[in-house]
Amino acid sequence: MPAPLEQLARASAPAPLTDAVRLSGFLDLVPDPRGCRGRRYPLSALVTAAAASVLAGARSLAAITEWISDAPAWACRVLGFPVDPLTGSVRVPHPHTLRRLLVQLDGDALDRAIGSFLTARATPAGPGLRAIAVDGKALHGSRTATTSYVTLLAAMDHTGHVLAQRQVADKSNEIPAFAPLLDTIDLADTVITADALHTQHPTAPISGHEAPTTSRRSRPTTPACSTAFAGCPGRTSPWTTTSAPAPTTATRSAG
Repeated sequence: MPAPLEQLARASAPAPLTDAVRLSGFLDLVPDPRGCRGRRYPLSALVTAAAASVLAGARSLAAITEWISDAPAWACRVLGFPVDPLTGSVRVPHPHTLRRLLVQLDGDALDRAIGSFLTARATPAGPGLRAIAVDGKALHGSRTATTSYVTLLAAMDHTGHVLAQRQVADKSNEIPAFAPLLDTIDLADTVITADALHTQHPTAPISGHEAPTTSRRSRPTTPACSTAFAGCPGRTSPWTTTSAPAPTTATRSAG
């Protein structure tokens, strides 16, 4: 299953069809990778149908295409598939058509669209600062004989809703993807927690806002630790903690 649709797999959906139709309003900025000729189905209908199947429980490309093939005619009309003007029947795409499209889609653009949909769908936070956690994980089952695991960096609120995610480039790490990921989210009155990996100069400004305060550990072989350990009897601890005003967080305030 394409990585962007993994966000929907973790979302609760008491009404999969209704939620998928709402998602179609966020797909305008997803470019269509197909040629101009021979387009039988709108891009929004194909992606919305795939999203509806994932919200209904599909967890593989085979399950997605099977769900669409078995969907009743009225549901296909709601999803946006064209109706034959002569017979009134609704045509659905061949499984290979949908698979080719999902593989060719711009993953970052689809991530942003789904993230915006999930953010708008989430329950409004109460008074005070909103908390968002940023973490990266390897996508289960994405490793092949010739490629390594696909790594995704995701931003999630503390209720478990994924607000945005971004694929980490091959032969890179999470640091270059950190700021672009947060640029897709409204971070007014928000506290962001992240791994100590992101206490780096490239991520410190976080798109021009306040730099994060950090709490880190230094090895005793560094000059600072050697000086600190000079007066410590025994010096048995291999670690020391430098003083810092707060855990690894970044706060953005409105204005």
